[in-house]
Amino acid sequence: METPHRTNYLIIGAGVHGLSTGYHLALELKARGKGNGADILVVDKTGVAAGASGIACGVVRNNYFQPAMRELMAHSVGVWESDPEAFSYHPVGYMQISPEVMRQDVCSIAKQQKEIGYPSEFIEGEADSLKYMKGLFSDWQAKGITSVLHEKKGGYANNQASMQGLAAKARNEGVRILAGVKVTGFKYSGKAVTAVVTDAGEIRCDYVVVGAGPWIRSIWEMLELPKFIGIKGRDGQMHHGIRMWSYWCLQEGTIAVDPHLQKTNDGRMPPVIHVDTDAPLYSDIDGTLITDKLWGLYYKPDFCFGGVQGGAMPYKIETDPDQVQVDPYGPASPDFVVGEEFARMWCSALAFCQKRFEGKHSLYKKEPSGGIGAFSPDSFPVFDVFRENCYVIADSNHGYKMIGVGKLVAGEIMGQRSRILEPFRFSRYAEGKLHPVSHSPFPWS
Repeated sequence: METPHRTNYLIIGAGVHGLSTGYHLALELKARGKGNGADILVVDKTGVAAGASGIACGVVRNNYFQPAMRELMAHSVGVWESDPEAFSYHPVGYMQISPEVMRQDVCSIAKQQKEIGYPSEFIEGEADSLKYMKGLFSDWQAKGITSVLHEKKGGYANNQASMQGLAAKARNEGVRILAGVKVTGFKYSGKAVTAVVTDAGEIRCDYVVVGAGPWIRSIWEMLELPKFIGIKGRDGQMHHGIRMWSYWCLQEGTIAVDPHLQKTNDGRMPPVIHVDTDAPLYSDIDGTLITDKLWGLYYKPDFCFGGVQGGAMPYKIETDPDQVQVDPYGPASPDFVVGEEFARMWCSALAFCQKRFEGKHSLYKKEPSGGIGAFSPDSFPVFDVFRENCYVIADSNHGYKMIGVGKLVAGEIMGQRSRILEPFRFSRYAEGKLHPVSHSPFPWS
């Protein structure tokens, strides 16, 4: 496909946010008699699912301490459920298994899930939690657990297959997806964007949507948005000079066991398992202490690559964010892929949870995995309009599961302001409308 010189709507990024917005915007235009998918162009410097969406573990969950995130995730789960086959979605459910320090947080999540009609079961107490888990897995042996939140919805999707399915739905509506086109700048008339400059030429447009995932920093700078911001803290004071974007390394991997190994006692495919605990973690290889601090992991069967796949807590990249090299991304990166330290921790954590994983460290797939995410100051997304006609979906650490954001953004572009997206406006920083912080070892929970 030749690069067009003009389009009504130009979307930057062919990951979950860009593709979802393109698809749903095409539906909105057609339903309102204001155009169709042919009015929409998606550009990506590499191609469909070439970034974070294409290497995501694929977990789909509602489990968030923040009410705004729970409501947004419930909406997104509904989109996943709308076409499980096309989205390669497996609605097996999700489990948050937690220690005493997190019990009240998870209790509040369970209560508010009930209030919004999201089906889940909450178990409290060490003895009852152990009984419940052994009812699912006879070899369950994790220590330090005093609560279990079992979400009956959610589950996981296969990353590449789901994104290709979403791209196909967009193309079926007439949306054009152009690979190998890199955005290098913007042109303006007053404050509004009039054209997107690319390495394949200038593309004039009426409206721009940015869904660039971990590349948001460079697009943010091209839009001449602030590198440092002020935030009104919970102390009521303004704190200035806060860096807008920082980077964390996302740690995930796979062990090469039969995925059916993880079936439940009754032979069913299991829910996604997420365990946080403050019980000491010892090496499954030599018994040495790995950590005595709060730690966590998640895992699920993986039938695409054969094994059990999952991850652990990310770590912050301490390098000056201006010097962090996002490319080459993911498994191709020489710097930000997981190594033996992660493999030792994660395989030992699996064995800590279930006896069936003891002695399986040698089966860890020693192949490049992991990626980096661009994090906002509070580790939550920004969904807002900048430069009058540029909608920025700024997020790369929650992204994959949030397939429903594109549907809400498409509605907003058509003039239907979303109550669900309201808590994620950029103005929340200056106004001090920050999301509550949980006791989880994961920065986004």
